[in-house]
Amino acid sequence: MKIFLGPAGVPISSKDRSTIGGIKQVSNLKLSAFECEFVRGVNMSLEMAKEVGSTAKELNIKLSIHAPYAINLSSADKKVVEASKKRIFDSCLRANEMNAWIVVFHPGYYSGLPSEKAFEAVKLACEDLVDRMKTQGIKNVLLGLETTGRVSQFGTLDELVRFCKETKCCVPAVDPAHMFARQAGRINYEEIFDKLKPLKLEHIHIHFSSVKWRPVKATGTGNEWYHMEIKNEQPPFEPLAKEILKRKLDMTIISESPVLEQDSLAMKKVFEKLNYKF
Repeated sequence: MKIFLGPAGVPISSKDRSTIGGIKQVSNLKLSAFECEFVRGVNMSLEMAKEVGSTAKELNIKLSIHAPYAINLSSADKKVVEASKKRIFDSCLRANEMNAWIVVFHPGYYSGLPSEKAFEAVKLACEDLVDRMKTQGIKNVLLGLETTGRVSQFGTLDELVRFCKETKCCVPAVDPAHMFARQAGRINYEEIFDKLKPLKLEHIHIHFSSVKWRPVKATGTGNEWYHMEIKNEQPPFEPLAKEILKRKLDMTIISESPVLEQDSLAMKKVFEKLNYKF
């Protein structure tokens, strides 16, 4: 069992605001993971991606990428789908150069479609992406479909587990805050890992923060509003850490808290309190 902890993007405490500077600061803080944030666009050259990978390898930092937010693989507009696939594929090209193991993205919206129709649209797009990746010789990058935090978005855990059973090179990227919001303030970590178990994942990717959410009227569901520090315990972190240790799971946990690396270090303290040695 090995647990990797780190921030989504350059740590707040990093004086050097570059990606490489951020990775070096993660190492200085004795953290072990770093997620490259391409959420506003894929603006890193392939050459720079290779440099980022070399630095991370030297410092033993596990890399992942978050693809742009502007993705909707279930859109009725083919131009939107193709542009979305290009953003994911461009992220995968950089992941391949830097040896990042996963590219995480929000797959799409229902946009009035039944869940099954959205499922099929996302599946078709991801299968095309996997074929493109093979053609390009990208073998060690997984597509991480993230559990989403709004009822308008495709990406419940049940949808993604089924999806990943049927679609090669795809895995769920679990975001408990999103699930907590969508489930109107409910979370069951034991149930989450029970549902993931049939996928036989060698390594699980998690985003973690607390979340402010708003109820969706008369539905018993909710929508995420904004991320908060984990001290708010919405959802709580320690029960998640206990479940991970009980099951002896290999895990990367990326802090999406507003205080980034500070909450990665707070998570590290929780694990150490529970007698895990990094």
